[in-house]
Amino acid sequence: MQTPESENPFEAPSANLDLVMDVELNVTLRFGERKLSLREVLDLTSGAVVELDRQVDEPVELVLDGRVVARGEAVIIDGNYGLRITEVVHGFVA
Repeated sequence: MQTPESENPFEAPSANLDLVMDVELNVTLRFGERKLSLREVLDLTSGAVVELDRQVDEPVELVLDGRVVARGEAVIIDGNYGLRITEVVHGFVA
């Protein structure tokens, strides 16, 4: 006979999941990356250009806690940046 203690601990009842569904999370749009030495950072001036590792036509990444959760196209909505999602990273959403 199976008792509640022997049930799969990773299968939370949906009522428990509902408790955290409204928690706000900070996400970041990543257009690309570049490693700079401290000297290069200190040499930056107004108008300097930092070249990133990504081509213009490559997708922008939506990052949550250092993990890419989606990719898409950068868009502008009422003067603000946004992301049109074209791919949700496999394995992130069940």
